[in-house]
Amino acid sequence: MITLDNKTKKTILSFQLNEITEYFIYLKLASVEKNEKNRSVLKKIASDELKHYEILKKYTEEDISPDRFKIWKYVVIARVLGLTFGLKLMEEGETAAQIKYSVITSNVAEAAQIIKDEDTHERELLGMIDEERLKYIGSVVLGLNDALVELTGALAGFTFALPNARVVATAGAITGIAASLSMAASEFLSTKSEGEGKDPVKASVYTGIAYILTVTILILPYLIFDNLLISLGVMLTSAVIIIFAFTFYISVAKGLNFRKRFIEMVSISLGVAVLSFLIGLGVRALLNIEI
Repeated sequence: MITLDNKTKKTILSFQLNEITEYFIYLKLASVEKNEKNRSVLKKIASDELKHYEILKKYTEEDISPDRFKIWKYVVIARVLGLTFGLKLMEEGETAAQIKYSVITSNVAEAAQIIKDEDTHERELLGMIDEERLKYIGSVVLGLNDALVELTGALAGFTFALPNARVVATAGAITGIAASLSMAASEFLSTKSEGEGKDPVKASVYTGIAYILTVTILILPYLIFDNLLISLGVMLTSAVIIIFAFTFYISVAKGLNFRKRFIEMVSISLGVAVLSFLIGLGVRALLNIEI
């Protein structure tokens, strides 16, 4: 009979809750996963999580019901934003849990093995996930980054070179659509020549769609607001939000440094926008255009 003080038992029960919840998350995702390789990886992790739960149960002698909301949340995230992103986002929480597990090593003999298993999930098993959207993430990054740099600069320049918001939106749309077609064609040729096992058509489609969506978001303020300066401010804010959201996604899915990539991308996009803004002022003064 293992005797635990109330604080230790409460801590172990919280770990039990986490293990049984993640068991159901992995099991649910495995049941809807079409890729056989991914399904087997998910089932393996689910099996480990259930094993951890049973180990902890020996010490608490209590059954715990899973956190239904957490199951729903991560299953939805994984289905909408991608399996790798959803699971790695969840595993980031497990990194903190691994540190807490060290607190109970004196009471739970198997705690060290549980920590090792959790580390394996993050480093090895999740690295085996084969997901198309990550295979073509480079094409998405190309379209997104190019659209952000080119369009923030172009729209900032148009804002002070053209007479009104609708004209700026029109010029931006024409520029953006032409550039998206050009980028998609370039990505097709680049992928085809590289021969890295990626489909050139899919790569070009991912690049083109990312570009067009970014263009649409950036020119939208000029269709909503009549005031050019307000439109410019909202456009630049939208650009920063896009950079933040996508950088966060890439950082989690690829395990990269978020802060460094975010600052770098914001600096480039806004730097180009400021330079184009100044060029626009110069063009307006040169051509004597009054807004």
